[in-house]
This record gives sequence, structure tokens and C-alpha cells, in this order.
Amino acid sequence: MKILGIIPARYNSSRFHAKALADINGKSMIQRVYEQASKAQLLAKVVVATDHQLIFDHVKAFGGEVVMTSESHQSGTDRCFEAYESLNETFDYLINIQGDEPFIQPDQIDVLAQILTQYPNVQLATLIKKITQTEHIFDINKVKVVFDNEHKAIYFSRQAIPFQRGVEPNLWLNNHDYFKHLGIYAYRTDILAKITKLAPSSYEQMEALEQLRWIQNGFLIHVQETEYESYGVDTPQDLEEIIKLGLG
Repeated sequence: MKILGIIPARYNSSRFHAKALADINGKSMIQRVYEQASKAQLLAKVVVATDHQLIFDHVKAFGGEVVMTSESHQSGTDRCFEAYESLNETFDYLINIQGDEPFIQPDQIDVLAQILTQYPNVQLATLIKKITQTEHIFDINKVKVVFDNEHKAIYFSRQAIPFQRGVEPNLWLNNHDYFKHLGIYAYRTDILAKITKLAPSSYEQMEALEQLRWIQNGFLIHVQETEYESYGVDTPQDLEEIIKLGLG
């Protein structure tokens, strides 16, 4: 089985302009993501997919592989598919590695890749982590997920799911395990071609979560638990916090 890792990296971001090029103690964010992803043992290749010449040139300068993609993509999934098609090389699966997680662990990528090798009929897969702080259950910026007994996602939401009737919210975590979604996706390449042709769905538009489009159209998403935390950078303040934690 041949697995491709793609790191979408767009230039313009409403909350953090040109964040892919932001310096983190001597290395850019995109270089750190690329180097971490390249340590994953189960990826055959790692490629950055960007929409801007500055990022393209920068990745080339540090020795990375990069392809140019359209500025008009609405999601990293769409950018990944264009990048994959431009390579003219066959892969069985593609893993979408977030370009704003400079300290992603290679083991996280390999855990997801192992699911693909163990269960070749998996259409889509992603990582989840158990929530350990009650306030995170109610944080709309942390996406929650519920799944069935076969680890297929039932629904993702910014709200706290499942709701516990008759139980005080501060006790919910004592009664039930809650899981948050980490934004790394694996796609079977034939399924990727199909989901990029789907129109936005009603649930997706309400929650602003593209994975709901896939579920609403009948595609199955396997969820796999990880113990590793996610440290995404959406704002300059997020970057400052990461540096304070000593991660950078």
C-alpha cells in the first residue's frame, strides 16, 4: 500500500496572514510541519501544496517537495486533490497533514496510516483524542465527535455531544468519555475524487465542518484514538502560547 502525505499551505489567512512562513525559533512553520511529517515511517512521499509563490520558493529553498495549486480552493481537501492529480503518480491513500501544526508527532501520522494498512476497505479516517478538561466539552472551537461500536463517526459538532439529560454539566466528564477531533484526514484516493465533487451540505454549512458533508452523503469515516495532543496555530497568540510551552 502506497500512502502520500500532503501539507496544504495557503498564504492568506483571515486570522494570521502568511502564517505558513511565520518564524518559530529559526525555522518557518511550514518547514517544521514538513520535517515532522517526513519522519513518519509509513508515508511514501511528503509534498506541500500551496497557492503562493513565496511559500513555493521557501519550501524549495529548504529542500522540500512542493506543488502550486489554485487560490480558489475552499478547503484543504480540495487543495490536496489538485496536488495529488498534478503529481501524475499513483497512491492508494492520501493523508492531509495540517500546515499549521508545527509540532505534529510522526507517530500520529503513522497511527492513522496503520489503520489504512490494517483495514484496506476504509474510505476515510481521522484522529480523535479523549477530552480531559470539562471546559473543553463546551468550547465551540474544539470539535466533538460521537462514533459507533465499529469506530465509524456518527456526527461531529462544535456543541457538547452527547447531551446528558438530568446531569449537571460539570459532572458530564465523570459519567461519560468525550472525544475531540484532530484535524488530520486520510482519504482513499478514489473516495477523495468523489467527495471533492460534492456540493456543501446543510449540516456542514451550519457547523462549518466539511467532514459533515461526507457523512451526510453516506461516506464512512473511521476514527482512531491518539494520546498525542494537537497544537494548531490559528492566530499569532496561539504561536506565542506554543513558544511559552517550550514546544518551539
